[in-house]
Amino acid sequence: MLAANSIWGLMSPVAKIVMLGGVVSPLVVTDLRIFGAMVMFWIVSLFGKPEHVSPKDLARLFVASLLAIVFNQGSFIFGVSLTSPGDASIITTSMPLWAMVLAAVFLKEPITGKKVMGIAAGACGALLLIIGSSQQSAVSGGGNHILGDILVLMAQLSYALYLVLFKNFVTRYSLITIMKWMFTYAFICLLPFSYDDLIATNWLALDIDSILALCYIVMFATFLSYLLIVVGQKSLRPTVAGMYNYVQPVVACIVAIALGLDSFNVVKGIAVVLIFAGVYLVTMSKSRAELPQDQ
Repeated sequence: MLAANSIWGLMSPVAKIVMLGGVVSPLVVTDLRIFGAMVMFWIVSLFGKPEHVSPKDLARLFVASLLAIVFNQGSFIFGVSLTSPGDASIITTSMPLWAMVLAAVFLKEPITGKKVMGIAAGACGALLLIIGSSQQSAVSGGGNHILGDILVLMAQLSYALYLVLFKNFVTRYSLITIMKWMFTYAFICLLPFSYDDLIATNWLALDIDSILALCYIVMFATFLSYLLIVVGQKSLRPTVAGMYNYVQPVVACIVAIALGLDSFNVVKGIAVVLIFAGVYLVTMSKSRAELPQDQ
């Protein structure tokens, strides 16, 4: 989970390289991510032992695809287009909270003091980083601020639901089998919305930096990171897995400082300490299995 979220944190500045060129839209980038990862997962699956997936489990994988990819990425992209980047970044810090509440409801995981303190510490650290680094203007680039905020919030809820509801299901099949079907379903679902943008894109206008950035987004920030996410999902409780979401602004901040786009200060140092202290507290909190024997 640490590696996956570190890769996603690096994706933000990398994606800016593509967006600044103005050749491809955010929706096209998302479609390229999903299509590229789908092809890679199917190719890798050819070299492994074939796994039969029952029709009932294929239906479950379709729902998992909707929650983890389609609704998560789709809602986020449309939400960001309507609200400000600063608001979107702040709202993304709600995902671990959603994961904790949903795990309590569906998996009967206890809401302990350590979990609450850890999520609060991580959220404070992430907010310090985001607010301290943001240079947002008072005017959003979108036309409906409230709707945009709601869509970004729904993206976080969708992903938290995936972590909770499919915690046990993902152990039934191999990582490649799960991912190839999820990305296939996601590509089919998103293609009708992105088709016009894909046709209108001037692919020959992409420069070498944009092409390399797109390769990173597809190969590392999608293919590799989603493999790592399933590994983490199999091994960790949903609340713990969700806490690693706070690593993303840390990585984005470090990269910005390394590129000379930002500077390090005491506030950022405190923010990083709060985030990792929060992850530690939630990781050390008691699970449902551990709680009864300590009572």
